[in-house]
Amino acid sequence: MTTLSLGRKKNRQRADAIQKFVIYLILIGGAVIVLFPFLWTFSTSLKTPDQVYQIPPQLIPNPAEPSNYVRVLVERPFARWMLNSVFVVVISTIGTLLSCSLAAFAFSRLRWPFRDKLFLVLLATMMLPTQVTLIPTFILFKELGWINTYFPITLPAWFARNAFYVFLLRQFFMTIPLDLDDAARMDGASHFQVYWRIILPMSKPALGVAALMFAQFKWREFLAPLIYLNRTESLTAAVGLRTFMDETHGTDWELMMAANILFMAPVVIVFFFTQRYMIQGVVITGVKG
Repeated sequence: MTTLSLGRKKNRQRADAIQKFVIYLILIGGAVIVLFPFLWTFSTSLKTPDQVYQIPPQLIPNPAEPSNYVRVLVERPFARWMLNSVFVVVISTIGTLLSCSLAAFAFSRLRWPFRDKLFLVLLATMMLPTQVTLIPTFILFKELGWINTYFPITLPAWFARNAFYVFLLRQFFMTIPLDLDDAARMDGASHFQVYWRIILPMSKPALGVAALMFAQFKWREFLAPLIYLNRTESLTAAVGLRTFMDETHGTDWELMMAANILFMAPVVIVFFFTQRYMIQGVVITGVKG
């Protein structure tokens, strides 16, 4: 190898090192920008009321007040609200997975008249804002006597209400060979047995993605619980955060930030342990769908 070739190789390596350094620097800067609101929220949750309004702002509180988290759980039934949210999320997620996967199975594996046209009608409902159906839906649930119950915010999930998850699961189901269905039916399996014993076990990545996406949406849902739940003990955590804002006495920012940290913690923990599976599922459903 000549001296000229060695020089070119060193220059190329130096250029690659500089390029990687710039890329990592940009990524670190972006991460700092993204994490700063969370760090500021956590910092405020440990401050006293005087430190909250201190000028210039103080990032590291001195002294720290971890008792704010205790006050959140003692002065308001925030633990009860968190349990209410967990109940709503679990019931709604199970209903969404079962109903949407059944609808997706019908649209992808069964042959029946006007199937594709009705699927387009289903997709068209995604363009219909929730606010359009808000009043008639409220009147319906009021006539049923379901106000101040969890039925209005959990039961619709059991009827494939969200077309997006039907679409997501349908696209994945269509990648599974139809020969498996035919072989199962030759052995005497019914449509439901094909769905339950063959399609669902092979669709765990797509089901996992749908479950995580819907659970995150349901955890932070605000409008429906605000409308249908009026009793303090029945509120979800997303609505309970609003109680820390008082137009008369002002906002207890240190308590609100502590409640926000508690509210975000389950989502962050779940995502931390499931991000690998979620990314895998997104890649599979995106490439094969």
